Amino acid sequence: MSAPFRFPRFFVTNPSPCPYLPGRSERKVFTELNGDNASELNDALGRIGFRRSQNVAYRPSCADCSACVSVRVVAGEFEPNATQRKLLRKNEDLVITACKPWSTEEQFALLQRYLRARHPGGGMTEMDEMDFADMVEQTPVESHVVEYREPGEDGRPGKLIGACLTDRQGDGLSMIYSFFDTELEHRKGLGNFIIMDHILRAAKAGLPYVYLGYWVEGSQRMQYKIRYRPLERLSRNGWTRFDPDEQAHAVREVESRDEPALPRELAAIFRK
Repeated sequence: MSAPFRFPRFFVTNPSPCPYLPGRSERKVFTELNGDNASELNDALGRIGFRRSQNVAYRPSCADCSACVSVRVVAGEFEPNATQRKLLRKNEDLVITACKPWSTEEQFALLQRYLRARHPGGGMTEMDEMDFADMVEQTPVESHVVEYREPGEDGRPGKLIGACLTDRQGDGLSMIYSFFDTELEHRKGLGNFIIMDHILRAAKAGLPYVYLGYWVEGSQRMQYKIRYRPLERLSRNGWTRFDPDEQAHAVREVESRDEPALPRELAAIFRK
């Protein structure tokens, strides 16, 4: 017999500087994920724009801004364009493994290099190995660390060059945080490849969506999410698809630039 459902209590954080739009402040509404109904609650909240950080589900609740928009890729209808197909072929030799959510020294070392390259001075650069372990292992839902490695030799695992903490929800995969080696010339676009790999994984598993978190119009480092089609966004009217012309225009604006990072300032959100 399952435990009776208890309506969650929600809380609001104090305002703090927005990490995406200079000069603005952010505020979040959040609730704890615990007990026998944690997965069901996380699924339900994920469908209305919440994200998970350890045992907390949160979403923006800013008083004077609504720039953060939840987006998800329709996995079964995704058709990579020519550039994306080339990227998939270039990385088809990688060894990809969905591991249990246990942190390793190798993962943490890769995360540190990634943060130094992409987010110097950011809040997550202050994480120590114990913080990283909490980020990975404190999960009340079905989670994996998807590892991306170079081909190994003599039966030994190859070098770890990418990883993504991923939740499996009832209707899709939620990419909680990904990080990768930014210095590999022969693996340019690795962050984009990790996203496409998740889209293909979801489609193969019969899961409708891949949740990418928040797209923030006006924040250049969040524009990479617009590249994946078909893409849906959450509004007051529910989930709706991007207008193809609008999305095509946005894609053209980012295609000529180097791949942005996949930033999610998750680990220290609720330490304040």
